[in-house]
Amino acid sequence: MKKDAAPTGQDRIVRRKLSDEVFDRLRAMMASGELPPGAPMPSERDLMERFGVGRPAVREALQHMHTMGLITISHGERSRVNELSADSVLSRVDDVARMLLSSEPEQLEHLKMARRMFECGLVRVAAQSAGPHDIADLRDIVSRQRAETDDAAAFVTLDMAFHNRIAAISQNPILVATSQSLLRWLFQYHGMLLHWSGKEDVTLHEHDQIVDLLEAHDADAAVTAMQAHLDRSNMLYRHH
Repeated sequence: MKKDAAPTGQDRIVRRKLSDEVFDRLRAMMASGELPPGAPMPSERDLMERFGVGRPAVREALQHMHTMGLITISHGERSRVNELSADSVLSRVDDVARMLLSSEPEQLEHLKMARRMFECGLVRVAAQSAGPHDIADLRDIVSRQRAETDDAAAFVTLDMAFHNRIAAISQNPILVATSQSLLRWLFQYHGMLLHWSGKEDVTLHEHDQIVDLLEAHDADAAVTAMQAHLDRSNMLYRHH
């Protein structure tokens, strides 16, 4: 008679923590609509009785959900289910992105490349669908940016607003949230690496040109203009 083979890593049964089981049950309740966005979470005692577990398992599961942004825990009040959005989900990785960009300088180059590819796609979509209201908003942003050439912080803020407004033309919340995250990581976490070199007028001219091409619905020319704009502006970001 053959002896039973020793279990491989693939066959081995791993005992799960009770808190992980509680977490999965609560997440399923959210997915099913039993716990909709904005709803108060059941009390710890109710969860203990429902799942037959102790308080530590419930608290650990709730803390995990809070860390993931699924619920908000407020001291003295009942925890509530958060309404998830593309922006709220992507913003959860801000701290990790900051650590990555700070600890590995080459990641800045990867981020700039990702932004270039992403924004060139966005500007093509924008050129195909931009309406008069979109164009008016973009011209207003450029006008306000022109008035802030002596204030680097305000100029950069409006620069971000310009690119995010182009993303908004897509009417795709995931594209908008991704644009906001990429720019936030680049400007917020590497603001100290931004070397302004008296090129504000060039930036403004390029922005004007991009808006003109969007208004003309010239997608190919808009992509070419955005590529040139980002290739030049990306040179302003470098590690010492």
